[in-house]
Amino acid sequence: MIEYTKLQHKKVLVLGLAKSGVAAAELLHQLGAFVTVNDSKPFDENPQAQSLLEKGITVICGRHPEDLLDEGFELLVKNPGIPYTNPIVDDAVKRGVQVITEVELAYLVSDAPIIGITGTNGKTTTTTLIFEMLNRGRKSPLIAGNIGTVACGVAAGATKDNVIVTELSSFQLMGTKEFKPKIAILTNLYDAHLDYHGSFEDYANAKFNITKNQDESDWFIYNADQEIVNEYAAKSKAGKIPFSSNGRSDVGISADDEMIYWQGEAFLERVNIALPGKHNLENILAALAACILYGCEKKALEEVLKTFTGVRHRTQFVREWNGRKIYNDSKATNCLATKVALEAFTQPIILLAGGLDRNHSFEELRASMKNVKSVVAFGQTGERFIEFAKSCGVEEAVLAEDVEDAVTKAASISEDGDVLLLSPACASWDQYKSFEIRGDLFIEAVMKL
Repeated sequence: MIEYTKLQHKKVLVLGLAKSGVAAAELLHQLGAFVTVNDSKPFDENPQAQSLLEKGITVICGRHPEDLLDEGFELLVKNPGIPYTNPIVDDAVKRGVQVITEVELAYLVSDAPIIGITGTNGKTTTTTLIFEMLNRGRKSPLIAGNIGTVACGVAAGATKDNVIVTELSSFQLMGTKEFKPKIAILTNLYDAHLDYHGSFEDYANAKFNITKNQDESDWFIYNADQEIVNEYAAKSKAGKIPFSSNGRSDVGISADDEMIYWQGEAFLERVNIALPGKHNLENILAALAACILYGCEKKALEEVLKTFTGVRHRTQFVREWNGRKIYNDSKATNCLATKVALEAFTQPIILLAGGLDRNHSFEELRASMKNVKSVVAFGQTGERFIEFAKSCGVEEAVLAEDVEDAVTKAASISEDGDVLLLSPACASWDQYKSFEIRGDLFIEAVMKL
């Protein structure tokens, strides 16, 4: 950690704990700031707050006092999930108190260069691929953000010999002021989190913060196949590296059915890439571009692509069983994600789907159901999903009690050459606390076949 002294003796409020709030409070305390933490959970039920109090940090728990900002704070570090409409955040903005997220704090204190990855879809896979490639290329990467350790927790111990690979959400980026990654990646832009941002424009503007402060000494890697992304990319001052999966291009990184090209020259054959799907090809192109720019040898990149079969719960290859290939895509909690997963395969698919009923339509999936030969549905939307599947011409659609029962039923109706795909198109909260738990139970059931 560099000797950052600008926050010494400054009064800083950390609003909301969880992992990011705890890490921010501890780092600010190390930097010599006078830190106050405010969290809604009562103190006697809040071990994180208790731990911070033991370290000498002021803790206010169980409520958000209306006069909290009368203490004269000069900075507010908020949990990314807390909206700007929150009364304390809104009051801070009106008083002229700077409001940031811990990602900004990480950037300020770190001596290590940052590779930042954002976008509606593909962030986690792209981030993980970059980390694995840099690690294989012996570039001393550290992984941070929405996966791994929170950014300021990593930044505190990073040196100039490291590179921090950081997955970034729109919530985090909205709270940045000076943040300036050496390499920034925008995977794609679709409607998302509009309940938080209010409009697609505000959501996209938050995403664009990843390159807002970049200059000619930095690089911006972006999806050239999306017109809206091209429009935002034109505003960036960084060196631009477009990626495209729609055929060979003379600029940036691109791919056709056989080959990946770097600046128009053949670079890698696609035949040895283990990760399936057009959406994953886009993630691979973005990751390759970042690692080429960072000086990774081609051999290291090839070795990772031959063995990388996906991030857990994201079109993750689980096993081959009696001629069937089985994939876990429990992270697919909406129709768009399931649509992308379905389009990744040309083989006959037995789709395991269903979950929390938010009264959302499944119509977005209709055009992508052509390879689905059977559906096993579960959860609150189980019966609705079966009705939808039959309306798409799927002849065999059966109801299961839960994801484990769905595995048993899917296996029993499957044939050699089928793909068994868990891609629920629904959140998990009707039966499971998280999509991770749902996916883990799916894997356990698959391994027992």
